[in-house]
Amino acid sequence: LVFTEEDKYGLYSNLLFKYFLAEGIVCGHELFVASAKEHPDNILKELPAPLLDDSYRKELGDEAAAVKSEDFQDSMKIAWRYQNLPKMETSPTTYTKFGHYYDVSKKMSPELCQSVKWHSFYLHEELPFEPKMKTWNMNSGYARLLQSIQRIISQEGFDGSDPQKKQRNVLRIGIQSLGSVLWGDDVCCSDAPEDPQSLTKFLYVLRGLLRKSLSACIITVPAHLIQNKAIMERVTNLSDMVVGLESFIGSERETNPLYKDYHGLVHVHQIPRLNSLICDVSDTKDLAFRLKRKQFTIERLHLPPDLSDTVSRASKQDLAGSAKLLSSGCGAMAIGKKHLDF
Repeated sequence: LVFTEEDKYGLYSNLLFKYFLAEGIVCGHELFVASAKEHPDNILKELPAPLLDDSYRKELGDEAAAVKSEDFQDSMKIAWRYQNLPKMETSPTTYTKFGHYYDVSKKMSPELCQSVKWHSFYLHEELPFEPKMKTWNMNSGYARLLQSIQRIISQEGFDGSDPQKKQRNVLRIGIQSLGSVLWGDDVCCSDAPEDPQSLTKFLYVLRGLLRKSLSACIITVPAHLIQNKAIMERVTNLSDMVVGLESFIGSERETNPLYKDYHGLVHVHQIPRLNSLICDVSDTKDLAFRLKRKQFTIERLHLPPDLSDTVSRASKQDLAGSAKLLSSGCGAMAIGKKHLDF
């Protein structure tokens, strides 16, 4: 269960959501898309186009060339004492071919979308909930969604307790903006919602369904709107992986020279660890993302070796102070010094 905290305007979290579904189509997995905000059919029409094998180098060759030219220009600007230092690795891990690449400037072809079986759940089109049993004292929208997921898992042969009668496959479940007002939940509206347990009950039952089936699920939640932090703590404990996106749009960081190359920060709150009672902690604390013309990339956040001549000495000291607010990795280098020194 991958839990994604949406950025303020939901632009970049929606893109991650579409990446997850697009990867499922390319891998031939079955999809289940649920939303109360946007019709699932429209979500699937907006998936990014995959770049397969040779087309990846061909399509993104111009961007790679642009990056090389930027590196060359930077090397001309870097002071002599920085030049022989090892270059900062931008990718969180060493490069390996994992998954597929996608071009966000193009849409996936309808033929490729139709090549896999997919199911949709649009809350406003669903029939009124007629339970065969108790509704688990839960929001009716969540109860209907759970019933749909349970039906798909049992009917399509994803139940791990039953022997597979057909070729093994994986069900990818995507749930958009869970917990928002559109789902009939009021956790985003007030600090003391009428039914604060509805969301956690839903996740508890969903996690049980995922554990006994061949399925993986991604959920986006407008966490910045949820006033009661205790609810967020419970939701985090019920998820396997928790990632938060913080966009620079409308914030002071948008105009800060420190972050001029990035569009936002990625906060990894929790990573799953198998066969353990505690959660793993990410080695890389400082992650940032940027949306290029064709690609959405996540990189290590590192400060530039020197600021441009237009930035005054006083503002450099201010930026050095703000660098201390960064987590270890960037901030540790600026602590105790009045200027940015690497």
